Order: sequence, then structure tokens, then C-alpha cells
Amino acid sequence: MDSSDQRRKRKRSLRQPYSCSYFPLHLFSVRFFVICFIFLICLRFYSYTSSSASSAFHPVLVVSSLSLLSSSSSRAVKSVQESDILLPPLKIESRVLFPDHILLLVSGWNGNVRVSDEFECVYRKFDGFRNVNLDFGKKRVLSVDEYDGFRSIVRCPLPPMNCSNAVLLSNKIGKNVILRDKTRFLMSNYTVKSWGNVVYSASVDRDTAILFVKGLNLRPDRESDATQFSCHYGLGRWERNGRFTLSMKALTAAQEIVRCPLPMSIRNSLDRGMGVRVTVGVTSSRAHGRVLMPSVAKIYGSESSGEKRKYELCVCSMVWNQASSIREWIKYHSWLGVERWFIYDNNSDDGIDGAIQELYRDSYNVTRHVWPWIKTQEAGFSHCALRAKDECTWVSFMDVDEYFYFPNSTTLGYASQNSLRSLVANFSSSSVAEIRTSCHSFGPSGLKSRPAQGVTIGYTCRLQSPERHKSIIRPDALDPTLLNVVHHFHLRKGFEYLNLPQSTAIINHYKYQVWEVFRAKFYRRVATYVADWRENQNEGSRDRAPGLGTEAIEPPDWPQRFCEVWDTGLRDFVLANLSDLLPWETHQDH
Repeated sequence: MDSSDQRRKRKRSLRQPYSCSYFPLHLFSVRFFVICFIFLICLRFYSYTSSSASSAFHPVLVVSSLSLLSSSSSRAVKSVQESDILLPPLKIESRVLFPDHILLLVSGWNGNVRVSDEFECVYRKFDGFRNVNLDFGKKRVLSVDEYDGFRSIVRCPLPPMNCSNAVLLSNKIGKNVILRDKTRFLMSNYTVKSWGNVVYSASVDRDTAILFVKGLNLRPDRESDATQFSCHYGLGRWERNGRFTLSMKALTAAQEIVRCPLPMSIRNSLDRGMGVRVTVGVTSSRAHGRVLMPSVAKIYGSESSGEKRKYELCVCSMVWNQASSIREWIKYHSWLGVERWFIYDNNSDDGIDGAIQELYRDSYNVTRHVWPWIKTQEAGFSHCALRAKDECTWVSFMDVDEYFYFPNSTTLGYASQNSLRSLVANFSSSSVAEIRTSCHSFGPSGLKSRPAQGVTIGYTCRLQSPERHKSIIRPDALDPTLLNVVHHFHLRKGFEYLNLPQSTAIINHYKYQVWEVFRAKFYRRVATYVADWRENQNEGSRDRAPGLGTEAIEPPDWPQRFCEVWDTGLRDFVLANLSDLLPWETHQDH
């Protein structure tokens, strides 16, 4: 009787459901171990042979569609769990470590989900022996933005103490973002690219690829030996055992740019080549061969297809936190004849996207291009020149605090509408491919707060002598290296530059504004080969404020500095010709 009861109990116990987590250890059998081992081997083999962007594991975040995001949390979770196949996967492709944040390149975003408040940056923690544990640290996402045709970018703060740089994302609203394979993430060693050594962008120029690279350390303003470099393309399974599929020898190399031929398979069908990963190979005597640089770059061409209108005059500018100034600058130069604007946004956080959208709605042909790469102004200008080549005959490279002014162009002493466009059009059929204009640097002009009617009316005192120049160029006449330093480019053979007389045109550079505006220059400067003002380098250079030093401390006499000549010419011009556009602020327009 006892033995039969025991047999019935054993049968009942074997029929009960179980999980791997709670199955009693003493019930494991040799057969069970064998089955589990075979299952794990098959799973490992499947994950290794499945097609992926790289051999490393990438966590996948499944995000619900917009309708799910707006529904209740319980409904969203249920929908994700029951119908993963209907939801676009959100995948962190790459991470780049900057001095003050971590940049995530994320694919699978449909471009509509851009609310950074909905997401958190998630950091895995280490114990005292640098071993991964199951705890997470979290911080608020700094910003979310569209990047190229394939990816969006998410900016995360630097990790807390004892946390990895390998950042993940989670959704703070309900649970409608699910992290797959959390344990495998914790046990994996993710590579985070360092900003000092990475291929960060790539563009197409006819039958060549242009790669933008940090870490080559090439000398500024001169061409380097291209035989030391090559481009490596990933087609199909682009990185098999750490190797790219195709390689091409470099044609040119200069500063942060390497140009290579496109492989024939891409050249014959550019659409197929869009989104292909690419990197740069560098000859290394230490490694006895070519070393491939870390890369987050994908080939990306023009944003639009088909025939484009050819504008006579366009402007490229790289900006950081210029939302309060960009409207005056664009409206003024549009009156002078600028037809198209390319604004490269270098990590602004002051709402400049909204300011540009308002200008676009007001019929100004301006577009914002996210450029998250710090201290890359020269490379960004080259990138913009490529982008503008099919749309623009002439492109001016200038900053938001710089204004063209024609002091004596008519008998009345004032330029007429579209006068800047008319000026460059006179040279469109000549050998002139760069027009250089000298700059006058203006000071605070006695002001202690921002001028209410804008910089053109508020700042009227400047230095006596002009400083440097800015250029308007023909993008189709640039040297293949795309070399440029301090706003001027190298030209192809057969083309030349022209220096405009100061009596014809000048640029008013409102360089030294009131202190609350000027001190932002201490945060970071965009030029690659110009030292930040907080660095103890070249303190006597014209690129710096004379006598200011390396700390953002306002001198007592700041409002009176840089004032040698009172010059009201542009102020008088604006009041006489553009009074119907004043004031510049959005809420008072029309």
C-alpha cells in the first residue's frame, strides 16, 4: 500500500508544470541535462549564423507604435507581448563617448517618436571587482533627434560611478518598451567608440565616397599621402569575423577627409549602396599592414531625388544655440538675395529646431541638418559643400553673427534688394570660384544687455582694422580634397579667388557682444584646429579675445572694449530699407 501511494505521488509530481528557475535540483536527470545541453548548443549555433550587422550582440528595444504609446500601459504591454511582429524594433547600433555625453545611434525609429522625456538612459553597474551585477543605474535622456535616413540619435549623460559606458534605453511611461535578453546584455562586453578615434560620417560624391574621420591627426591646410589609406565597404554580411567585404585604395586624404572610389556594385546602383557601412584602413608599421578604424559611418547621399532647382546663392552655417539670433540673420540676408539655407546644428539645446521651422513656415527656404560631431567645423563645411553642389551655384560659409554690408554700392549710399545675389552672379561664368570679403569686428558698444532691436541696430562700435575674411565659393570648383581652413577652400586648377575691395562690400562681424552672449564661446568652439578658450594655448591669437585669458570672468570694462571706430552704416541701412521687417522677433512679425 505504501509503495503504491508513493508511485502515485511520484506520477503526480512529474505531471505538475515547472520552470527552469524553480525546478527542484534533486529531480534533474542525466537525460534532462543532455536535452538542455543540446538545446543550448543549437541556440548558440543559430545566433552565431543568423544575419546581423556585426558579430557582437546588440540589445533590441521593441517600441510600440504611436497608437500604442498613447494608450494605457496595460494595453501596450499586452500588445507588445502578443504581437511583437507588428512593432518596429528599436536597435542601438553604436555608441560614441564624448567628453560630456554619450551618443547613441539608434535604428528602427520611425522619425515620429522624438520625445526625450519618455525615455531614460540605463547603465549597468559593476561590483567592487569590476564584475557585472544585475543592478541598473538610470538617468534622464538629454535629447532625441533625427540623424540620417537610417538612424536617429539619442544623447545620454555620462554614466554614474561604477557604471559601464554601454548605455541602454528604457521607456518611463508604462512598460511599452521591452528589453530582450537582459541577462545576455549584462554578461556581454560592448564596445563604446571613443570620439578621438572613429569614422563618423560618409557621403557620396558622384562615383566616390567621402569619409569623415577623427584620429588621423593629419596636418591642417595641406594634402596628405593618400597611399597610406583605404576604404572598406560592407556589402551583404558587411562584417564577417571582423572583416569588411570590399576595399578600395584612397584617392585623396586631407585633414579629416578620405576620398575613395565606390565599388562597382554600388556605383551601378546608388540606391542599393545607401546605408552600407564603411570604414577607413590605415597603414601601420606596428601591425605590418592595414588597421581598420572603428566606425559608425554609413554611406548616405542626397536627401531628395530627381531634378532640383539651381539656386544662385545659398548659405551654409554651423551653429550652436543660436535660436535667439538666427531669425534676424536669415531675414536680413534673404533681402540681400540668399535663396537657400543649410543650417548644421551642432548639439543645440535652445529650441533652434522650432525657430527654423517657424522660418520655413514663413516661406524662408531653410533646413536644419543635425551634425552631432563636436569640433568638426571644417569637415562639416565640406559635408555641406557636397550637399549643396547640386542645388547651388554659389555658397557662402559664414556664422550667424556675420552680416554682409555694401557701404557705397549706389548713388544713395545703400545697396538695393538682391544686391549680394547680383554680385556673385556676375562671376558665375568666369574663372573666379571664390569671393573673399574682409570682416570688421564689433564690440559691446557700451551695452550691458542684449539690444532689443537686434545686433545690426544695437552694436555700432568696432575695431579699426579688419580681421581675416569670409568666402563665397562655387562648390563645383572645389579641390577634390575639400580642404578648407578658416572659411576658405582650396580650388581646382584653373580657378582663382577674388578679394572684394572694402569699398564694395564688408562683413560686420558682431564678435564681441554683451557678456551674457559672448561667454558662451567659452563652452566650446566648433573649429577643429582652433584651441578652446579655456585651454592655455595661443592666448595671443586673433582667434581669441585679446587679454581675456582662459576663464569666463567678465572684465569690469567689458562694455567699453573693442571700440575704436563708431560705425553706424549698417544700422542706418537697416532702418532705411528694412524697417517693415522690424522688430525681428517672431511674435511681432506681420
